[in-house]
Amino acid sequence: MTIVTPSPAVATALAEKRPVVALESTIITHGMPWPQNLEVARQVEATVRKNGAEPATIAVIDGTLHVGLTDEQLEALAQARSVAKLSRADMAVCMSQGRTGATTVAATMIAAKLAGISVFATGGIGGVHKGAENSFDISADLQELSHSEVTVVAAGAKAILDLPKTLEVLETLGVPVIAYGQDQVPAFWSREAGLRAPLRMDTAKDIAKAHVMRGRLGLPGGQLVTNPIPQDAEIARETLAPIIAEATRDAHAHGISGKDVTPYLLQRIFELTDGRSLEANIALVLNNARLAAEIAQEMCNIDA
Repeated sequence: MTIVTPSPAVATALAEKRPVVALESTIITHGMPWPQNLEVARQVEATVRKNGAEPATIAVIDGTLHVGLTDEQLEALAQARSVAKLSRADMAVCMSQGRTGATTVAATMIAAKLAGISVFATGGIGGVHKGAENSFDISADLQELSHSEVTVVAAGAKAILDLPKTLEVLETLGVPVIAYGQDQVPAFWSREAGLRAPLRMDTAKDIAKAHVMRGRLGLPGGQLVTNPIPQDAEIARETLAPIIAEATRDAHAHGISGKDVTPYLLQRIFELTDGRSLEANIALVLNNARLAAEIAQEMCNIDA
């Protein structure tokens, strides 16, 4: 039985050992409204191609795990309704029942590993939610980073999370957290989180070499590369802090919990920033796609 179905373009790139970058699909189905979601998905794929790699947007469609979507499939997914949001726990169930689901960071990493793709670009990873000492709400993304041998390029963990605790959990799990081009980890919409990065690397080549060396050492898991949002697109941490606090209070007041917390907070922050948070989100995703393509190229150069 074939578990992974690559698109023709991805299958050719993998067979020819050309660079491929995995992309998640929840940003399409749960992150933006139609038709902006399709426009942004196409922009991200175009950015990967422009920087020398083949994009592989990943999703489960009618029970089939697609690694790379045709433009027709991308458009259909962007308009689909009642799409499941898949992580490690529910991915197999969705496939076995022939349903359609969009992949989170964790599910995208699983699919990328199965397909033999080593680099994945996303917006931000999940992490430890504020109040986790009571709710135990910790994203499966962190565990997946310790399981799947994929380098994940993100603008840090989402700023709505408890960033110090997220870094502590990643350290406990043995996940390398690399800040690209600066000493601090970024905080999604902001270039700096006020937290010193455990590791710093300034070139895609160095990041690629570290990934390959982990494989040679037989170490499980991947790397988290935190890539700061472009300066002209960022929202300062000082501006965001009271907005995030207000959105969090609103979520508590409405009894929002579990998987509903992140989408609720992102929507509320969008409203409170008059749309600036979404503009910043698009800018950082494109920036991560560019860096991921460069890293994928460097990995191919090492393997050549």
